[in-house]
Amino acid sequence: MKTVPQRLTEFREAMKKSHCDIFIMPSSDAHASEYAPAHHTAWEYFSGFSCENANLLVTLTEAALWVDGRFFGAADKALKGSGVQSMHMGVKGVPTVKEWLEEKLGAGMVLGYNAETMPLSRMRELKEICTKTGAELRDLPLVDEAWTEDRAPLPSTPAWILGNEYAGKGAEEKLSIFRGKLKEENCDCAVITSLDSAAWLYNLRAADVDNTPYALAFSYVDMDRAVLFMDYSRLNAEGAESLKKAGVSLMGYQDMPRFLSENEKALKVLVDPSSLNAALNNALRSNSNFTVIEGSDPIALLKAVKNETELKCTRKAHLYDGAAMVRFQIELEKRLAKGEKLRETDIDTILHKYRSANPGFIVESFGTIAAYGENAANMHYAPKAGADAEIRPEGFLLVDSGATYLEGTTDITRTYAVGPLSYEEKLAYTRVLRCHIDVAMPVWKEGATGGELDMLARQPLWKHMLDYRCGTGHGVSHVGAVHEGPQSLRPHNAVVFVPGMIITDEPGIYEEGHMGIRIENELECVEAGESEYGRFLRFEPVTYVPVDMSCVLTEELTREEKEWINAYHAAVLEKLSPLLNEEEIRWLQGKCAAV
Repeated sequence: MKTVPQRLTEFREAMKKSHCDIFIMPSSDAHASEYAPAHHTAWEYFSGFSCENANLLVTLTEAALWVDGRFFGAADKALKGSGVQSMHMGVKGVPTVKEWLEEKLGAGMVLGYNAETMPLSRMRELKEICTKTGAELRDLPLVDEAWTEDRAPLPSTPAWILGNEYAGKGAEEKLSIFRGKLKEENCDCAVITSLDSAAWLYNLRAADVDNTPYALAFSYVDMDRAVLFMDYSRLNAEGAESLKKAGVSLMGYQDMPRFLSENEKALKVLVDPSSLNAALNNALRSNSNFTVIEGSDPIALLKAVKNETELKCTRKAHLYDGAAMVRFQIELEKRLAKGEKLRETDIDTILHKYRSANPGFIVESFGTIAAYGENAANMHYAPKAGADAEIRPEGFLLVDSGATYLEGTTDITRTYAVGPLSYEEKLAYTRVLRCHIDVAMPVWKEGATGGELDMLARQPLWKHMLDYRCGTGHGVSHVGAVHEGPQSLRPHNAVVFVPGMIITDEPGIYEEGHMGIRIENELECVEAGESEYGRFLRFEPVTYVPVDMSCVLTEELTREEKEWINAYHAAVLEKLSPLLNEEEIRWLQGKCAAV
């Protein structure tokens, strides 16, 4: 297998042949997905570091990879000596991609990119940089030319339709709702490019992306037609018949550019520039019959607000998951108490055993993050067999994991004491728990945004001038991607929370070289009541798994915080007991004892 320097050398040879001075590889695919299929992970192949939300830039003499705060430590370690510089996004003194390009580019130089994997919004930013510097922006096939070693083909896994008993609404009803949104936008049709939007609209599922049950597909919808662009041989007869009844026709995955070019009607077409790739944009605008209207994909908000069936199923999925987590922790404690030598990779094996025993289990919702001790300071640490840490009888073990069942998708983090803790470790854990409760407990007046609610979580840390370099929470898809927008608990998020939205609550403390602590539940936004002052909302837990209270300095908790944790643990015991045997219930009673 070629080394990263060898890969970069070959890529630079391709750059020279095309007279390219700088080439940019974003962490994206043809659908602007957060998690791309292996075929499109060029930034990982040429840098040697696996992550999302990244940008790799290569010149004839330099290479630099921009990563966000979740990956700083891991990227620094992995990229050392590779010839790729680790760039920390958002850190003072570190140039942004824009600043770096403006410094490096000059008149007559060429900035290369791949139009198929470049979102239109990003391509425009690059064009502005080139206009400012006098450089030329050019679509070049350099990744295809230089990536000739072990490149995965485009995935083509069996596709299927999620039943209405889980989705709540079928494709026909969802298409009607979507067409209503198009009319509100004064549009005749839409080009749908994001995988999660196609998955929601048609209840379409597959396994094209690791840990995410989506199919690579585009879609076109007007007032009379709905066309799904996907290799139709992948869909079973039942699924094909279901779509046919909903008025959906099928074309090949690669057929959308030709389909768009052949349109002969004058139509106003809605596109989302954040997910429409530059190549499709070129095909669309080459047909003068289309008037392109740019705006947010209406499906993003439609799918973020779960219907009653989805919410009912999601709650059931979390009970399955909670029972699996209880059995996992019982086995973990027993094996450690016997002095068995467990390693980080063993955690995923144990979790998979209990989760996969459920008949509705589909796949883990992401790669399990089992991080012992200082490894947990890396927020997205991925243990690998042969290079994973042994779990010793001291300190913390952080376990961030989840699964997708037919009923829903879960995401949970618990940090466990696997041995004696110092006062400082317990204090840090207690502060994280207080941050977690400060999101889960409040009532707020209708109209609050994710950015405003995010501030609630950080107060117990900010008062000590501490913080964490990530958002506090993200949306979760229904039987889909573990990360879903547009809502999030993140600074500057302007999306207003409404009942039916799901969000994670996962504050943390991360001290490089020492420890990482995170506590995560999923929460549902629900009605709190109305008064003469208006309508009020609150969050209600969807995740029911005990929090390790042996790590907590209870004297640091307020009366209201103690009441919240006691009420939460009482609900955990009530909801999970029907799924457990007598021994497991006795264990759970001990973990849920009131403080």
